[in-house]
Amino acid sequence: MKSNYHTHTTWCDGRNTPREMVEAALGKGFDTLGFSSHSMLPQDDEDWVLTPEKAPRYAADIRSLAREYEGLIRILCGVEADYVPSGAEPSRAAYASISPDYIIGSVHFVRADDGALVPVDHAPNLLADGIRDHFGGKPAAFVKAYFASVRASLAFDYDMVGHPDLVRKFNVKHPYFDESAAWYRDELEHTADAIAKSGKFVEVNTGAISRGWLDDAYPSPTFRAILRSRGVRFVLSADAHSAEGLDCAFDRFAKEETYERLV
Repeated sequence: MKSNYHTHTTWCDGRNTPREMVEAALGKGFDTLGFSSHSMLPQDDEDWVLTPEKAPRYAADIRSLAREYEGLIRILCGVEADYVPSGAEPSRAAYASISPDYIIGSVHFVRADDGALVPVDHAPNLLADGIRDHFGGKPAAFVKAYFASVRASLAFDYDMVGHPDLVRKFNVKHPYFDESAAWYRDELEHTADAIAKSGKFVEVNTGAISRGWLDDAYPSPTFRAILRSRGVRFVLSADAHSAEGLDCAFDRFAKEETYERLV
């Protein structure tokens, strides 16, 4: 059984159309493909996310493909919904108009005390500028605020926590904090406790491998061990933005963890 629930297309920032992704998934032997367009409802001022106007058309497109390919591959219509304090929430209420099959809750922006939104994973220079300008030049303050947002997002009714340590993305090629520091371990422990209490799945996400930033998945091996010790359930995920990346490193990570189906 081969599945991926974290799939992006030309409806957001992916390279390929939904149909192209379905055909690629069939060629790679998938039995389930879930689409998860970036979404920040009710906020809609980003050009790489679904807007209230686009969301119903996106859902109609995916469900049309599901009917067309029925019997060949199971196609699901989900969203990757951002949590932005006072801006967007990963909840079923926010996405009621499209009744998604599942919701991935993710944090891509951290709100500073001055109200600014600092992007976590857009580009190393934007991250460095944001930490300098809005977190007093203190990377630890930014990282702690990131994990606080991940924990706050857990109050909403979504299914799977997306790349819960996304703050690591640039930390190999552009180091800015020490992943072995005691304060960072404390953040992982605290966040794992909150995730376990929420009952949500966590994705083992290979997207940073396919895009050349890391040679490991989110969460890190250390974080995965902490989560596993608390009984958190994992789903293997590609975070695919192209047809080529649909099963990136799946053979490697399928041997390292026990995974469950999201829906």
